[in-house]
Amino acid sequence: MSAHGHVDMGHTVAGWTGTAMAVVGFTVTGIAVAAVSAPIALAGIGITLGAALLTWLLHLAGWGKPSGPRPESEWSWRTRDDAARRGHPDCLGCRLAGRRAGSPEKASNAVPVASTVTG
Repeated sequence: MSAHGHVDMGHTVAGWTGTAMAVVGFTVTGIAVAAVSAPIALAGIGITLGAALLTWLLHLAGWGKPSGPRPESEWSWRTRDDAARRGHPDCLGCRLAGRRAGSPEKASNAVPVASTVTG
């Protein structure tokens, strides 16, 4: 049992990788502020933005997790989410990627055209 009790903390490959990369990005940006260096600051900002992009891509590849609790068998951070290809309901990252799980298909606004035969 962890210090947080018997709960799903949501530790995933996407979460750990993105967090580690963001910490590096913020550290580089902090060094740039202390050194008063715009190029280093831009590099740090780029690393931080890259962390967000990498986390999103890993989530879409199934290395993240859907919102809410997971079954206990999926609590390991090494467990891949097979439902990610269909998209997670209420997930902004999945919606940005065009994955709309749980939402009904949109009806087409096209009106069928009746063909007329002239003779």
